[in-house]
Amino acid sequence: MLKPPGEDLESGADSPAMSITSVNSIASLLREKIQNLPQTIRKKKSPEYKTKIFVGFLFIAIVVLIVTSYFLYNQKVLAKAYFEKIKFNKVQRLMKIHNNEGVIVVNAALGTTLNYDKVLPCLPRDNKHDGSLCLEWMHRARLYLDFHDLDDAVKCYNLRWISLSDSVPPTDCFDLSAAHWYGGGQTAEAAWPLEKGGHPFRPFVTGRVEDGRWGNVVKRYFVSSKGAAIIVDDKTPLHVSIRTNEDKKELCLRAQYDDFAFVNRLTPSAELNYSICVGSNMSELHNHLSEHTLWDGLKKEDSNVIDYLLTEPVWEIISDSDEILTEETIYNFTEDITNSVGIMKQGHVLINEFWQKNIGDFELDIDRFPTLDKTLDMLKRRGFRVVFTIQPFISTESFNFAEAVRKRLLVSERFSDRRIPALTRYKSLQSAGMLDITNEKTVPWLLEKLKKVMNKYKFDAFFLDMGTAYDLPHYYHCDRPLANPDQYKVTFTNSLLGSVPVFGISSAVLRPRPPTFVFLPPFESSWAGLRGVVPTLLTYGVLGYPFLIPGAVGGDYDAPQLIPKKNGTERSLPDEELYIRWLQLAAFLPVVRYHHLPSSYGNQNISEIAKSLALTRQNKVTPKLKKFARVSLNIGLPLIRPLWMLDSEDPNCHQVSDEFSIGDDIIVAPIIDSGRRQREVYLPAGVWKDGIDGGLRKGSRWIHDYRVEEHQVAYFERMPDNTRF
Repeated sequence: MLKPPGEDLESGADSPAMSITSVNSIASLLREKIQNLPQTIRKKKSPEYKTKIFVGFLFIAIVVLIVTSYFLYNQKVLAKAYFEKIKFNKVQRLMKIHNNEGVIVVNAALGTTLNYDKVLPCLPRDNKHDGSLCLEWMHRARLYLDFHDLDDAVKCYNLRWISLSDSVPPTDCFDLSAAHWYGGGQTAEAAWPLEKGGHPFRPFVTGRVEDGRWGNVVKRYFVSSKGAAIIVDDKTPLHVSIRTNEDKKELCLRAQYDDFAFVNRLTPSAELNYSICVGSNMSELHNHLSEHTLWDGLKKEDSNVIDYLLTEPVWEIISDSDEILTEETIYNFTEDITNSVGIMKQGHVLINEFWQKNIGDFELDIDRFPTLDKTLDMLKRRGFRVVFTIQPFISTESFNFAEAVRKRLLVSERFSDRRIPALTRYKSLQSAGMLDITNEKTVPWLLEKLKKVMNKYKFDAFFLDMGTAYDLPHYYHCDRPLANPDQYKVTFTNSLLGSVPVFGISSAVLRPRPPTFVFLPPFESSWAGLRGVVPTLLTYGVLGYPFLIPGAVGGDYDAPQLIPKKNGTERSLPDEELYIRWLQLAAFLPVVRYHHLPSSYGNQNISEIAKSLALTRQNKVTPKLKKFARVSLNIGLPLIRPLWMLDSEDPNCHQVSDEFSIGDDIIVAPIIDSGRRQREVYLPAGVWKDGIDGGLRKGSRWIHDYRVEEHQVAYFERMPDNTRF
């Protein structure tokens, strides 16, 4: 039987309170002690007592300091475990990253558009619980900072900004003044390194540099001379700028959606997601991050195609309209090649898109090519290979346009009826639809037509002329959303590779599977155009494209000089000196591409120079190209390399933009200015044999006022390390 509560308290037998003392007794005792405290202190007030009080306070202070130090130390150890070499000022958003030697390799200003200094830890629901640091700037942006080791040699820091407001695009800027940076893509100045040029904020997609955009090949990869690299995630709606004014030189990355390049939102708000990787030096870091084993899946016949392109030229017939390109034109052009003195008699003959009556027919115009099958058979017997150019565009005048509209095979107009195709322009096309390569019905339809024409005329391959991102209709809408318009060319290329032979592509954001080569952009037929070739080749090589086809000898367009043809009409030819210097450069590049034959000038001197260069290429250059093609297939390094790949510790190698090396074995220093007969040449470490006079030259030094006559090209062959003078 339970007792009333009051009964327990009165009896006190089982009360917990009464087991020690009552509550009232404790209160009385405390009041008594407090009242007697002043008297006790007065009685014990003595020097000895003061010492004891001081020692007590000192002991307490030491304990507090030890506890605080222990806490801070553990915090530092925890931070060090994840961010060993990084210093980040949260308020000013300044970040410095050190390498293993303690040298600052990255100096960056983060969140430059926030305009807000108060930073807070993320709410528990926003933390990732994966070891990353999470910080938030209220209603503006959130930052996740993480760290991981790729291996003992390379450490990477991942930064992921999430915009919390469309009016605040996450933007990070990297100082270019303390190191040289490379990569990204071609700029208007063909800047090498990047700080030598400038570029306003533009969507990081392919375009034409003359329109103030990035070039025909881009990759979200930048590497510095101090051994740091930036790799941006493919899903980031990336805009990039290069600021190079007197006060500041910066590479800036921004995440921002827009109404064209990044109209399809892959995330609710813009995210800037990238990694910064740090290695012991630039070359080793770049080698580590390069794409390896390009040979995976390569067949013997594919390897043969690579060797063939490295050995023989590409002959491209110039025609700006279908009236110019005829069967007679092709026959006469190849006849001139065969009769040219000192030029290889074989190669790829590239026929542009005007083999069709209307672009997008994917059928031969039999009115202009009535017996092309016999002509192509004759070309094959002479050792030529023939390539037809195709595009993903279908002219509104093509008989295929109505069928493509009816079957909904074309990119449609955004905000409109799915049955209405979006129209665009490209080169000579004033009005054309664009095949929706994301539609599962489109690829079989296209492949059927391509295989039919190839089986009938027995030519060798197709060249994919896809244009750039800006050649898509502005308000494009595909069956499957694209992350950005450049994803179109990746899907288009991958859809055809393996089903039909593809010789080359005009634009890229992802390296195509070998043996497909990537074309450089068209270059103006001028000395400025010639000066842009080497930096563009070097940039594309760093971006991971070893197999490149440069522009035509003498330039691709805007030739400044006109000479009469035999029939009284006129055709444009580059300046003779420009053509010779371009021909000398091209002899050392992966592929020699011609619009104009050396014999077109009727100048015996040009023909002799061309003959001499053909022999030099055959004996000296081609064996090296084949050798380093195998290296490229194994470890991803380019055929044409910047000097810093030979010696990344030599600061002189970092800025040379008008020299290059073929693998590690030949350095080429072309003349790229009108009227020049001498130039400065830098040789990296080693012993080098002069290609002009045969003498031996010691490396790690400049050769000043090196003489190069009009018929000569400066090149140097690496000698064994034990070579003695």
